[in-house]
Amino acid sequence: MTELSQTFLGVIAAATAVMALVQVGAIVFLARVALQVREVAATIQRDVRPLIARATAVAEEASKAATIATAQAQKIDRLVTELARRVDDTSAILQTAIVTPAREGLAIFAAVKAGLAALRGLRDRRGRSGGVEEEDALFIG
Repeated sequence: MTELSQTFLGVIAAATAVMALVQVGAIVFLARVALQVREVAATIQRDVRPLIARATAVAEEASKAATIATAQAQKIDRLVTELARRVDDTSAILQTAIVTPAREGLAIFAAVKAGLAALRGLRDRRGRSGGVEEEDALFIG
């Protein structure tokens, strides 16, 4: 082998050694980056777990509150319905107990008034029996 071949062979060997060193360096660097990424992921996971637990607790409380609110709304609806029914019943009772007898009382009062008016009318006619003839004489027809 000639000296030139040996030189090229030495250059190739040196280049291969440099490439091997670069590759080892890249592997070491990537291993460190992978460790850092793993640590960051663990930190994020550790920090996020309490947040997820809190969010779950808040969601459960919201669900309980919604259930309670629904039950309360149904209870209020039943109470309002019952109140409306009782108001209607009370109105009917008042109608029967007060208004109907009041109408009957007014009818009796009107009957007594009409009777008194009829008696007055009879009394007035007896007192004016001669006055009617005088009016007939004045009538022009």
